[in-house]
Amino acid sequence: MIWRTDDPVRLEIDGVSLEAACWGPPPSDAPTLVLLHEGLGCLGLWRDFPSELSARTGWGVFAYSRRGYGQSDPTPSPRPLNFMTREALEVLPQVLNQVGAQNTLLLGHSDGASIAAIYAGETEDRRLCGLGLLAPHFFTEPVGLASIRAARQAFKHTDLPARMARHHQDATQTFYGWNDVWLHPDFATWNIENCLTKITVPVLALQGRDDQYGSLAQIDALSQNLPPATTLKQVILDDCRHAPQLEQPLRTLEEIVKFTVSLAL
Repeated sequence: MIWRTDDPVRLEIDGVSLEAACWGPPPSDAPTLVLLHEGLGCLGLWRDFPSELSARTGWGVFAYSRRGYGQSDPTPSPRPLNFMTREALEVLPQVLNQVGAQNTLLLGHSDGASIAAIYAGETEDRRLCGLGLLAPHFFTEPVGLASIRAARQAFKHTDLPARMARHHQDATQTFYGWNDVWLHPDFATWNIENCLTKITVPVLALQGRDDQYGSLAQIDALSQNLPPATTLKQVILDDCRHAPQLEQPLRTLEEIVKFTVSLAL
């Protein structure tokens, strides 16, 4: 892939076309923040957050829409229950290779944070210098499942499909591809805490105190499971629900900037 900031780019991964975009300097000139979006997110829904990240850190920023999201190719249905693990171990390594990643920080939101944690725990990648986890989840909780059921009702009875259609080429497939997995009976025992025990790079975790998709037990899982030698910075944001980068953007940017400086790359 050729790093360019003037136009969107496309990645080809195993015959699948993914939309992507770059901001700031290429990996050969500066460290890179790779953004991994949430379960109903995509490239466009990061809004101006990537450009602000690059301007404030001086790093390059790369973001892409996973298969089945945004303007990337559709994904077959039903989506497998281990879709996050497959994304982390089968797709993300190829994305990083195509980007030309060198010193890289994975910054994930929600499902994207889970994917980042799986990658960091299950691979040995010397290019990885840190993890930024926004509203992460490492196991299912009643509060999160209740919100996901509520989202299903909203998709059926409100203008949510129309709003999603502004960002995804197939809003129905995108929504149910996510929602059906999380509400599948076999997914109730989903848990990736074991991955946390193998993460050796510094971790920044931010969560809204009023996050409707996960309690603060998700953040507690990091301090309980990360190896003692792994650096962890936890930030709990007041007046914030599930999207710190949108609901508390200035504080979120400040914490990420401080974290990148602490890495001393």
